[in-house]
Amino acid sequence: MFLGRVVGRVWSTMKNPCLEGHRLLVVQPVTPELMDSGKRIVCADCTGAGAGELVYWTRAIEASFAFLPAEVATDATIVAIVDELHVKRG
Repeated sequence: MFLGRVVGRVWSTMKNPCLEGHRLLVVQPVTPELMDSGKRIVCADCTGAGAGELVYWTRAIEASFAFLPAEVATDATIVAIVDELHVKRG
């Protein structure tokens, strides 16, 4: 899983039928120190995350597992909303 921050959403009038009813959000990957890292990615959302929230997201085949038993065509999915983050360095 990867940390990210929700920075936007995607509106689509035409999409794969298995994505009907699922929100697509734009996520900025971040480090544990909450610094931006990497390019933004579009993720399906199974949590109800909103703008500005810190989230965990996953990719590859595991991204579709959050929607089981439905078969959703996604390669990136938000799987958790992070309430608190404690980082101990040193």
